[in-house]
Amino acid sequence: MCALLGAFVLTFVFLPPGTLSLETIKTHQQSLLSHVEQAPWQSAFFFFALYVLVSALSIPGAAILTLLAGALFTLWEGTLLVSFASTLGATLAMLASRYLLRDWVQRRFTSQMNTVNAGMARDGAGYLFALRLMPLFPFFLVNLLMGLTRIAVSRYWWVSQVAMLPATIIFLNAGRALGKVNSLRDILSPGLIFAFTLLGLLPLATRWLFSRFTPSSKK
Repeated sequence: MCALLGAFVLTFVFLPPGTLSLETIKTHQQSLLSHVEQAPWQSAFFFFALYVLVSALSIPGAAILTLLAGALFTLWEGTLLVSFASTLGATLAMLASRYLLRDWVQRRFTSQMNTVNAGMARDGAGYLFALRLMPLFPFFLVNLLMGLTRIAVSRYWWVSQVAMLPATIIFLNAGRALGKVNSLRDILSPGLIFAFTLLGLLPLATRWLFSRFTPSSKK
């Protein structure tokens, strides 16, 4: 168990900057895969803990870890691990912002906070759903800004988990052929980003249409 902890944590946390890179996970893929085959449950636990840590502390590399999950675990195993780990990490970051970093976040991201407040007042949880799918703000910033809103933790959890699921599955599938991936741009093509944006806009557009035409139908 200690060897597995060292394989995951030492490899990805205590090495110099750039460790969470595509080249690094390709280099260590076979050795990590052998650890997973020898002790699947312990490997899954340590991977889950590492992913939560990376997400909660906003350490760059969550996308790389998702690719790695696709290479090390089956699709359904990877989906469970990454979906719950990313959501838990995002929720912890949101709670840290709400109860520990509120003043700093408010000072540092005033203009972005005004945008989010307006969006949440207008569209509620649908706005969070859209933010998770559209590249308007980085994920770590969404976590921090949502901590300053009044959204309930339970709603934040399930909306984030559902909205992040499509990208999670796409990255896991790409990780199954890790050797063929040379850049994250190979996965997130402009067409795919556009499709995510449309998906994120769907609940907002539906809400707008409903509010636009419902009053006229009552007249």
